[in-house]
Amino acid sequence: MNFPTLKNDIFLRALLRQPVPYTPIWMMRQAGRYLPEYNETRARAGSFMALAQNREYACEVTLQPLHRFELDAAILFSDILTVPHAMGLGLDFVAGEGPRFASPVRTEDDVRKLAVPDMGRLEYVFDAVTLIRRELDGRVPLIGFAGSPWTIGCYMVEGQGSDDYRLIKSMLYSRPDLVHRILQVNTEATVQYLNAQIQAGAQAVMIFDSWGGVLADGAFQEFSLAYTRQVVQGLVREREGRQVPAIVFTKGGALWAEEIAGIGCDAMGLDWTASLGGVRKRINDSVALQGNLDPMVLFAPEAAIRAQARKVIDDFGPVGGGGHVFNLGHGISRFTPPDSVIALVDEVHTYSRRMHAE
Repeated sequence: MNFPTLKNDIFLRALLRQPVPYTPIWMMRQAGRYLPEYNETRARAGSFMALAQNREYACEVTLQPLHRFELDAAILFSDILTVPHAMGLGLDFVAGEGPRFASPVRTEDDVRKLAVPDMGRLEYVFDAVTLIRRELDGRVPLIGFAGSPWTIGCYMVEGQGSDDYRLIKSMLYSRPDLVHRILQVNTEATVQYLNAQIQAGAQAVMIFDSWGGVLADGAFQEFSLAYTRQVVQGLVREREGRQVPAIVFTKGGALWAEEIAGIGCDAMGLDWTASLGGVRKRINDSVALQGNLDPMVLFAPEAAIRAQARKVIDDFGPVGGGGHVFNLGHGISRFTPPDSVIALVDEVHTYSRRMHAE
């Protein structure tokens, strides 16, 4: 496929720790409910799944934040649970409750029946990736993504989000063989899924290990990190004549920063509990860092938002050598005022340019 020439590659260069004129910024969940236009499109679609499974709608909402904000990357609008949905678990989004599976994986028989889905059942995702790349017209790079095998496994066993992960952890400690079987299927599916996104046009990929941080030390390495490593090692890393960077984000994972940095990824996402500068020293600049503003900062007055943005940039260190992508420490809140995002993006660009010039 021939896509328009990329005009702004600052994000990709920062991920590869190459020189940049300023610190690039994008935000997790940047296409979402805090934008009135997103809510209008979702209402037209009729449901979240109808929105995600329609390539035109998915393209429309992916581009919406770029029309408002001078962001340095777009991220595919989709959901990490599309893969288990394709396995036949029956995903639905209940208003006010989030995702639910009609057929969670709870028994030995359920686990035995699991199989890597035919990627043809996810063609709507790959079609959306290609359409978005064309519609972006080279403005900024497009990020593809997937959930980590462990995080997807949590949803598959719990059947929905969880406060204590009682069901998956009970299985982990009583029948680790079953959990390893789930994770191996998820790993194979995730490699195929991300590589198909890259083939369709994704220029970087991100693995969301959203629930890795709920595991005990030791269990994290065995049940989360080992499988995320397999995913990273299975990825296509070059496409269209340039490297395809891989980002790994484990919420609550700063404790294991050195180990995460060692799995072969190009960048590591950090939540707001970590010090960018501290982690940078611990890993000896071996990978780029992404993050890590507390999303709640965006409810503060503009002056405070700008001050906190400068604090994050200063924490990482001198601008110009690459290695830092500014982001939130987790997804943006649905209640965030869009004007706060305008101030944040402006401050990140303005301040980092000034710091680079100095």
